[in-house]
Amino acid sequence: MTSITAAFAGDKELSKFEVRPPASYPSHQTSDKITIGAEVIETDEQARPAFGKANPYNDGILPVLVVIQNNRPHALRVDRLMADYVAADRSRIENTPAQDLRFLKGAKQPSMSPGPVGGIRIKRKKQPLSEWEIEGRAFTAKMIPPGESASGFLYFQTGHRTGSTLYLSGLRDAVSGEELLYFEIPLAAVR
Repeated sequence: MTSITAAFAGDKELSKFEVRPPASYPSHQTSDKITIGAEVIETDEQARPAFGKANPYNDGILPVLVVIQNNRPHALRVDRLMADYVAADRSRIENTPAQDLRFLKGAKQPSMSPGPVGGIRIKRKKQPLSEWEIEGRAFTAKMIPPGESASGFLYFQTGHRTGSTLYLSGLRDAVSGEELLYFEIPLAAVR
């Protein structure tokens, strides 16, 4: 009974994760009746509501929450959304699909340690990037109806740098198929 209570308490902690309207984020941009807000997640305190004990930033992955509000008269296709993290020196890093993160390897750790009685097995920790929250909270929307919004995380294999921007392209009007202008959203400074 205690383990069930503890499990629900853990879920309750994660249920505190709330997405705000995109214009309420310090990093946001509006163009052609579309508003996109973005928030970089770096600290354990920021990561806890969304990812629980796992903080992807501690494992070399920069999570960026993206919220897209469609105030256009037609649906917005986002199934071909392309995202780049652009550093101040204009170097670009493409986002890594959430389902690929669990296969990334950190520093090599030995599986055995020499000892006086032969090899001693070292218990390996579970890959923190394989937690359900990483893939479960990723941006996966394909289409956003008029007046609606979609949100989720994009992941980049980099550390956050001051002066960086989030470059998004590939948004299309669902009726005409017309590609809309790109968004270049300045991200908040490093904490």
